[in-house]
Amino acid sequence: MPTPSVTAPGLPTAGRPGAAGKVLLPLVGIAAIGPFFLSNPFYIHLAILTCLNVVPVTGLSLIARTGQLSFGHGAFVGLGAYGAVVAGIKLGWPFWLAAITGTVIACLCALALGWVILRLRGVYFVLVTFAFAELVRLVMLDWPSLTGGANGITGIPAAELFGFAFDTRHRFYGLALACAVAALAFALRLSRTPTGHGFDAVEQNAALAEASGLNVHRIQVRAFVLGCGIAGFAGALLAHYVGFVSPESFNLSLSISAIVMLVIGGRHSVWGPLIGALILTPLPELFRAAVNTQHIFYGAALILILRFLPDGLASLPARLRRAAGRN
Repeated sequence: MPTPSVTAPGLPTAGRPGAAGKVLLPLVGIAAIGPFFLSNPFYIHLAILTCLNVVPVTGLSLIARTGQLSFGHGAFVGLGAYGAVVAGIKLGWPFWLAAITGTVIACLCALALGWVILRLRGVYFVLVTFAFAELVRLVMLDWPSLTGGANGITGIPAAELFGFAFDTRHRFYGLALACAVAALAFALRLSRTPTGHGFDAVEQNAALAEASGLNVHRIQVRAFVLGCGIAGFAGALLAHYVGFVSPESFNLSLSISAIVMLVIGGRHSVWGPLIGALILTPLPELFRAAVNTQHIFYGAALILILRFLPDGLASLPARLRRAAGRN
C-alpha cells in the first residue's frame, strides 16, 4: 500500500533547505573544490575521510528520522566493506559490482534484523543493535578463511570504474565527493516524498501515525534497510581507499562516532550529517597530541549541543534569524 503523505504538526521539515541550506551550499561548494588544488596529502586525506563519513552518517540519519537510534551502524559499514572486498579479491568481480554486492549484503542483513527487532523501543532497540554489532565483529574474527581473522585482509586494489583507476588521493577525492553529494541528494529527495513524510510522522508520534493509517513497522524497516545499505556502500568505498580491512576497524567506536556526528550536526536536518562530518572528522587530528583529553572535549561538546541546540548546529541559522526578528 502506498505510504500516505502525512506530516505531523510541529515537526521540523527536514526536506526544506531552509536557512542552514542557504548558508551551507555556497560555502561547501567552494570548499569542495579546494582539495583538488592542494598539494599536501594530509589535507587531501582529511577531505576524503570527511566525504566518506558523510555517507554512513546520512544513512544513520534516515534511521533516526523514524525515532530509532542504532548502536550497530558500524557493523553494516563492516559488512559492506568485507562483502565488497571478498567479491573483488576472491571472486575477481569489478569494483562497481563488488560495491553493489557489499551494499546488498548490508541491506539483506538489515532486513532480517530490522524485521525482528524494530518493534522494540528505546533502550531495548539500542541494546540489541549493540549486541548485533559485537556479534558481527566476533564472526569476522572467527572466520579467518573468509575474513582473514584478526589479521584482516590486505592488498585491496584501488577502486576502478570503466578503466579509470582512483589510485591517487586527488582522484579518490573526486569519487568520495561524488558519493557524498549523491547520498545527501538522495536524503533530500527522499525527505520530500510521501515516504519521507511518513518517516517524520513516525518519529514525531508513532501511535498517531499508526492511527492515521501508516504501517509504522514497515516504515521503520524501510528506513533501517535504506540507512544500513548506505552504510554498507560507505564501507566498500572505505575499504578500497585504505587498502586494508580488519574486524577492529568496525568496532563500537565507529558507531558512536557516527551518532555523535549526527547529533552535533542535527538529526532533524538533511544537512546534519554534512555539518557533523565537517566538524568532527578533523578534530582527532587536531587533538592528536592530547589523546587523553579529546574524549573529554567530545563529551563536553555533545552535552552543550544537547542542552542549548537540541536540533544540532544545523538549527543555528534559524535560531539566530528568530532572535534577530524578536529584536
